[in-house]
Amino acid sequence: MTLPIYQVDAFSNQQFGGNPAAVMPLSAWLPTDLMQQIAEENNLSETVFFVPRPGEPLINTSTDPLVLEPLVSEAAPAYDIRWFTPKAEINLCGHATLASAFVLFNLLHHPDSTIVFYSHSGPLLVTKKPDGSMEMDFPAWMPKSLSQVPNHLTEVLGGAEIVSVHQHRDLMVELKDEAAVRDCRPNFFLMQQHFKYIIITAKGDTVDFVSRFFAPSDGINEDPVTGSAHSQLIPFWAEKLQKSQMVAVQLSARQGHLRCGLQGDRVTMAGQALLYMKGEVYLP
Repeated sequence: MTLPIYQVDAFSNQQFGGNPAAVMPLSAWLPTDLMQQIAEENNLSETVFFVPRPGEPLINTSTDPLVLEPLVSEAAPAYDIRWFTPKAEINLCGHATLASAFVLFNLLHHPDSTIVFYSHSGPLLVTKKPDGSMEMDFPAWMPKSLSQVPNHLTEVLGGAEIVSVHQHRDLMVELKDEAAVRDCRPNFFLMQQHFKYIIITAKGDTVDFVSRFFAPSDGINEDPVTGSAHSQLIPFWAEKLQKSQMVAVQLSARQGHLRCGLQGDRVTMAGQALLYMKGEVYLP
């Protein structure tokens, strides 16, 4: 059995920027353990799989065997979506969702300007904008403030000066400024022993806020651009800055640029993506 695979750089308009994701459209779900093995083999921060919802089959009407075209109907197709790191399935991933939307809009001829993905975190909408960017509609996760700095956290973050600590899914640590975020040198071995996911963030010098994201327990010391982390970052900074529309940068080596918004209990994240590679996966 062969399956198409695409590698897409998400949250960037430049090749080798943003966050690469492996995108694998399926006609039906593979066994979970097999999807996990594929993600481990791909060895990217996320491999994403999606299947059309019942009654919305993917069909191949192209001469290119790597192109699967959705059946065009009056109702735009919707998809179920799942994300895997090299070590585990996760409940939400922004950059791989953006990469999936890029593949559907630009390579699989999705028949509408909006895609609905159904996930463990509820419905996720992605809309293609006239300028070619894509805007995602995700849940807003307002983190709760912690009264004390968790044990080992300062040491894990290489002695960085901590301003405040908050948590929803991820532990979110506010540092004093952009330079502190950029220059932070975490101890990943110690982090893996005590914490699952850590975001560090601060007010930006030329943008509204900056961040970095670490997940060594999932096999990802530092993720280049993390949409799910912004489900926490956006409501936090919207309240702190008293703004509903913001620009953010994730200060990884590859960097990622996001236009962010808060709309009630939802957040929006807009960005661009580029195709790096397409091919076939061979399975027994």
